[in-house]
Amino acid sequence: MNAPDKTAAADAAKPSHFIRQAIEHDLQAGTYAQRRWGGQPGDGPSHAAGIPDPARIRTRFPPEPNGYLHIGHAKSIWLNFSLAQEYGGVCHLRFDDTNPEKEEQEYVDSIRDMVRWLGWDHHYADDPARPGIRQPHEYFASDYFDFMYRAAEYLIEAGHAYVDEQTPEQIRATRGDFNTPGTDSPFRSRSAAENLARFREMRGGQHPDGAMVLRARIDMANPNINLRDPAIYRIRHATHHNTGDNWCIYPMYTFAHPIEDALEQITHSICTLEFEDQRPFYDWLLERLCEGGLLTAPPPRQYEFARLNVGHVITSKRKLRQLVEEGHVSGWDDPRMPTLAGLRRRGYTPEALRLFAERSGVTKTSNAWTDYAALDAALRETLDPVAPRAMAVLEPIKLVIENWAEVFGSDDHLEPCEAPAHPHHPEMGQRKFNLGREVWIERTDYEETPPKGFFRLFPGNKVRLKYGYVIECLGATKDEAGRASVVRANLIKDTKSGTPGADSVKVKGVITWVGVADGQPAEVRLYDRLFTEEQPDAGGRDFLTVLNPNSLTTVQAIVEPSLAKAAPEDRFQFERHGFFVADRREHVPGEKLVFNRVTGLKDSWGK
Repeated sequence: MNAPDKTAAADAAKPSHFIRQAIEHDLQAGTYAQRRWGGQPGDGPSHAAGIPDPARIRTRFPPEPNGYLHIGHAKSIWLNFSLAQEYGGVCHLRFDDTNPEKEEQEYVDSIRDMVRWLGWDHHYADDPARPGIRQPHEYFASDYFDFMYRAAEYLIEAGHAYVDEQTPEQIRATRGDFNTPGTDSPFRSRSAAENLARFREMRGGQHPDGAMVLRARIDMANPNINLRDPAIYRIRHATHHNTGDNWCIYPMYTFAHPIEDALEQITHSICTLEFEDQRPFYDWLLERLCEGGLLTAPPPRQYEFARLNVGHVITSKRKLRQLVEEGHVSGWDDPRMPTLAGLRRRGYTPEALRLFAERSGVTKTSNAWTDYAALDAALRETLDPVAPRAMAVLEPIKLVIENWAEVFGSDDHLEPCEAPAHPHHPEMGQRKFNLGREVWIERTDYEETPPKGFFRLFPGNKVRLKYGYVIECLGATKDEAGRASVVRANLIKDTKSGTPGADSVKVKGVITWVGVADGQPAEVRLYDRLFTEEQPDAGGRDFLTVLNPNSLTTVQAIVEPSLAKAAPEDRFQFERHGFFVADRREHVPGEKLVFNRVTGLKDSWGK
């Protein structure tokens, strides 16, 4: 009997949702089976001259390069790339750069870097001029400006668009509302020739910003306000990061977006719910351009899903920029930020973010919120099986073993100890460290008067130094303020872990430690959620008023010697404390050790 097909089983177990169902319906019906591909984005004739499209579907991830990607984008990235991968297609990375005043090359670079970090590939061998060679499917909306302008002129000539010289306030006032139809612009009845001449004046830079716009001519009485002659081109005398000063008019996003999809032969245009009411215009525009032969049919279809709302997080780019510019955080990649750069620096893994996105589901429920704890759960689940272990003391107090010389013959003796790098992966090897007369322990591991259920160090109690010996606490030396400054204990002979006598003395408490002789100083940053409220800006509230004052605590810790060689972005489980990562910017192996806490071993928020 053949072994079961694990891949097939995994595919069968994947939860269905309405987008997957739409894709499967289109594949079964052959909706896009006759589509052709010219090797690169292009108009109808260029694709018609190409080859049958080798990609069964085409999706795209189209961020605007006006800020850093955040956790919400991780879901969109996962959805678009994973569906393309699952159904034998390709996902395009497209920079929707139609707004020159807010877009920068810095954001382009960071977006490209984050998609790559998440592990997604947008290369595909579909260029008929280079058979078998994988090409990057990375595009810019600004590369299509010439076509968009041509499409706009066609709409004017066909009577589907006109230049409106009303002020923005006048246009807004004549748009109507949900109960009142709009009013025709006095410029709506101009001839195509007049509109074309005026539009070319706009293109030639003869008019100032805001003097006029190009509007689609649809229906000012349409119940959908978005179909009441929406603006499709505006004047902006601004330098563009990609096209420089070649243009002084720029397409509106609602006009550019469907055209970009069509030029790239996208089959399933997946976006968030706020674009649902724009879908009728999306369809109207593509129908008009197909009628004119500029694009090929069938055009792309738009599908909307609910965006990812995560508790204790804001994703507004404006508000995130405010946090950075006002110094509430150290930058876009501050580990408290919900940006992908921040999450990466905090220590979250691509695997955890993928799992989190998948578990959040694909629905049309717009008011659902996902608990931040679900992200930490995904991190623990993916990191626990692979993260090496290490001991660290975050709030050190010295422990002196008084009878050390009596047991080992010298106060200078160092007793070698070892522990597995991972308890379930012996192939990862052993960590080695030394136990000496003096060790560092957690201050919270000593209580002069222990509360009920406290099994660690107090006078007369015995505990095991993990991977080492059993000790008996003698008490503590206090400073002038009456606070314990040095804990004292005696070592019990022949109780070393891993030896025949290890179990000769039964103890209820086991504590971690780091030797004074070989422990390494480290800066450890204990991060927590940036906001104290689940919805920081709910109801128009000033989100700055609910900043968590304890979102960052920095401690001077002592870590075991194995961590001196940790490379930036290496992740570990600090025993008893949680998961930590060597800071990707400031950590220098052997010189300056800086670790960020990603999350604890269990969710403790609100407890």
